[in-house]
Amino acid sequence: MTVGGHFLSRPVTMLVAVVALVMVGAVPAVAESNSGTIQYVALGDSYAAGQGGGDYLNSCLESPNGYPYVLDPKRRIRLQANDACTGASTEEVGRTQLSELHEDTALVTLTVGAADLDLSRVLAECTAEPPVGCADAIGDATDQLDDLGDSLIALYIAVATKAPNALIVVTGYPYLFDQPLDCPPSSPTDIMGQINCATAALNSTIEQTVLAAHAGGINIVYVDVTEEFAGHGIGSEEPFINSEGEGAYHPNAAGYRAYAKAIFAAVRSSSLYDKKQAA
Repeated sequence: MTVGGHFLSRPVTMLVAVVALVMVGAVPAVAESNSGTIQYVALGDSYAAGQGGGDYLNSCLESPNGYPYVLDPKRRIRLQANDACTGASTEEVGRTQLSELHEDTALVTLTVGAADLDLSRVLAECTAEPPVGCADAIGDATDQLDDLGDSLIALYIAVATKAPNALIVVTGYPYLFDQPLDCPPSSPTDIMGQINCATAALNSTIEQTVLAAHAGGINIVYVDVTEEFAGHGIGSEEPFINSEGEGAYHPNAAGYRAYAKAIFAAVRSSSLYDKKQAA
């Protein structure tokens, strides 16, 4: 699969085989709750923590305006923990954020991958004046995509092992800038286009690993948030992305509501939601 000139070169069939081997005998189920609520745990990086949403609760930049808290009051979803933290990589999520998962966990959301590729460096280099290091930063990030795919598969397995009855909802990232996606950009000086294409390559890797994990027996879905953010990138009349300050290049409160809308649509269409509604 190509996005922005990049191949996810490691065969997806190999990932399917790895997941199936580890998850053999596992049958996805739905966690039951005496109260009929959907017990929910949020995991991931700054986008899952809510950086950019303001009113921060801790050093991880967890925001009450982040999508986990927006999801909390919706139709029996009850947030048990938001363990996400700004800067977390896939390895750090697996090592530090899984303690709240258990057999009664019915829903897990996960946004992670940007830190593995050091996309903060990409943004710093590409928004510098002049952006002389932009191409190298994007190239280095792209070179890490296959390793990221392996790390994501390992993380999905770890989450499914700790929360065997949960639906795992994995999200991608929005395009930061308000312009049509054209990968690779027609002009090497189109910095905004290059950053959007790097995001597209990251999203493609995340989506392919989710598909591989699902084919291997994990109860997991991918949520593409780019449509919810379409027309609301930096430079639009109503941006859902902060362009400056501590939350720069992260969603604002409106952006996190857009994230929650996309995630809730996936939960609502799942057997998890159907079963809880019938409870």
